[in-house]
Amino acid sequence: VLDRLNILAKGQRPDSDRGKSSSEETDPETPNQHHCSHCGKSFRWLGSLKMHERIQTGEKPYHCSQCIKGFRIQTGEKPYHCSQCIKGFRWLGSLKMHERIQTGEKPYHCSQCIKGFRWLGSLKMHERIQTGEKPYHCSQCIKGFRIQTGEKPYHCSQCIKGFRWLGSLKMHERIQTGEKPYHCSQCIKGFRWLGSLKMHERIQTGEKPYHCSQCIKGFRWLGSLKMHERIQTGEKPYHCSQCIKGSLKMHERIQTGEKPYHCSQCIKGFR
Repeated sequence: VLDRLNILAKGQRPDSDRGKSSSEETDPETPNQHHCSHCGKSFRWLGSLKMHERIQTGEKPYHCSQCIKGFRIQTGEKPYHCSQCIKGFRWLGSLKMHERIQTGEKPYHCSQCIKGFRWLGSLKMHERIQTGEKPYHCSQCIKGFRIQTGEKPYHCSQCIKGFRWLGSLKMHERIQTGEKPYHCSQCIKGFRWLGSLKMHERIQTGEKPYHCSQCIKGFRWLGSLKMHERIQTGEKPYHCSQCIKGSLKMHERIQTGEKPYHCSQCIKGFR
């Protein structure tokens, strides 16, 4: 339910509702044409407006057949399953996101530097940094920004701190409450995050799923494999911006003959 509320709150359409309209579905410039009769807020999708209005009115049209408790949306069924770990998902889009993390697939590539990204949003942000584009403007001072709005609609019930994303709120609340929902099957130790549990289990089992293509040595973590491969190939991808800047200045001074530093005793010039 929370996943679906989060999707709809962002003005997106759940996978089960997709494919029901024409050009509106793919055109990012489609205007928000559905308006709330209570507060005037606009939505691109009719389903998003309906969910918003149900939150406004408190309407819960769906009822449990066992206890008649009311809900704003239907069913907790998870019909989409990962082929690797059989984890279930309500929406096809959620499964695809999960599988990209599992496989490391990065289908979106920058046209300038061909760097790959898992999500289209990440690619767009990267390209805006590349081009310097700032398409969102403050209504008060017209200053430009790369992302929209500082609104934080999700609030912690303990300390009322606000968050932009529902996932960030969940992470915060686990820290607040000390909840550890993920447990090791070997020692029943609890963890807050699924990733922490996986790291723990690899240490427990000795599993090393990442292998070097040169010497087939195994590693527990992808980062360790990358470090090993850089040592193998001699690759040095990170460069000091100061050294590069200094080398460039020295090169230019040699080219121009400029000697900006002078001895206080004899006024001899130096580069």
